[in-house]
Amino acid sequence: MTANPILLQKKYARVICRFAERAGISLDDALAFFYRSDVYTLISEGVSDMHCMSDEYLAEDLEIEYQAKR
Repeated sequence: MTANPILLQKKYARVICRFAERAGISLDDALAFFYRSDVYTLISEGVSDMHCMSDEYLAEDLEIEYQAKR
């Protein structure tokens, strides 16, 4: 299933903001990491309907991935 591209962009923005807060990093760093992350790949490709997950859940997944790659 694919999501509306405009709604996805809004979701990305919310997730990136929440991820930046959780990880204690700047929005620029969060944005750069997000677009290179596995989470972004899964969402954008419609895998497992990741776009249906809550913003908090996705931000947590990003934080876990971020910590693992540091």
